Amino acid sequence: MTDNTPASAPEPPGDESQIDNSIPNSARIWNYFLGGKHNYPADREAGEQFLATFPDIAECARANRAFQARAVRYLASQEHVGQYLDIGTGMPAVDATHQVAQRITPQSRIVYVDNDPVVLLHARAMLTGAPEGTVNYIDADLRDPESIIREAAATLDLAQPVAVMLLGILGHIPGDTQAPSIVARLMDSVPSGSYLLVSDGTNVIRPSAVAAATDDYNDTGASPYQLRSPEQIARFFDGLHLIDPGVVSAPRWRPDPDPAGLPAEVDQFCGVARKP
Repeated sequence: MTDNTPASAPEPPGDESQIDNSIPNSARIWNYFLGGKHNYPADREAGEQFLATFPDIAECARANRAFQARAVRYLASQEHVGQYLDIGTGMPAVDATHQVAQRITPQSRIVYVDNDPVVLLHARAMLTGAPEGTVNYIDADLRDPESIIREAAATLDLAQPVAVMLLGILGHIPGDTQAPSIVARLMDSVPSGSYLLVSDGTNVIRPSAVAAATDDYNDTGASPYQLRSPEQIARFFDGLHLIDPGVVSAPRWRPDPDPAGLPAEVDQFCGVARKP
């Protein structure tokens, strides 16, 4: 695998000794899929088990990361969005949200949100932005959107458009009502002209393999993950204006030009929408 850890990343501050690293963690497993080094043996074991059942998961992880970079680049360059609320940050990797946004608009403000102490340790050490802009971090749970918004308001101007990013995290909210409710509460807190970015796992391209691998993952003790259909993912955008091409497999959301044509689909679907 390719190591996507930032090349000049310093050692994180703080003490990880109080963290139970015997239990797999989704952010660290995802980091392992991306070829990163910020994971423990339990994460790698769970990752290898997933890969054995569904080898395409590593491609899903890369596709999700590439979608994130293209979407932020689009919002910064085409829609002139200067504020980003990235919830479920995960481990730092190349082309993090602030890096992409601040290349285009150095004054951009970015707030990262996660509730994994290891993620926060690494993020605070590695994710430093342009001096003209602002990068901040919140220790919060997606299930408490009011707390996220309240703390984000210390960095973001919530009277101005914000891109709310929920990439690969809504699958950790089970059921059909809680996750849409959380998304709605977040979007109710940002003004007209704001954007919602969502990506999550599906089981439509290789349904048997990805479903079996997800069952295996959920049996490891890590935070369970619920696959959703593209139609279920599309419901997160109810009341918003979907940006073309709508809800699609991640590699097919505004891909970079390629003479070979459209990239292959993977079981990671995504979309971007604007709040009227």
